[in-house]
Amino acid sequence: MSDMVRKQIYIHRRQEALLKRLAKLRDTSEAEIIRHAIDFEAEHTQSFTAPSDPHAAWEDILRFVEERKKTGITGQPYLWNRQELYEEREGRWLRDRPEDKE
Repeated sequence: MSDMVRKQIYIHRRQEALLKRLAKLRDTSEAEIIRHAIDFEAEHTQSFTAPSDPHAAWEDILRFVEERKKTGITGQPYLWNRQELYEEREGRWLRDRPEDKE
């Protein structure tokens, strides 16, 4: 326990109830549940690492930009109104109805 550091945290009452239930179900301490959750997050979250070669990273960015330009996406906001959206969705629904495909 010499490598342990004491932390004091605030959690919501709902989280406290969940924590107590988990600890009881797993027959372990609440602290162990929290430690496990931190380890799980660290393992399953992609972290950012700086590229070892800044020139290669810049080339990757330029390639991305060139590919993005090919898609025709301008970056301008798409303007629409409710009626256009309704008509587009209704048209899709009419076109893709299962009874029309039989």
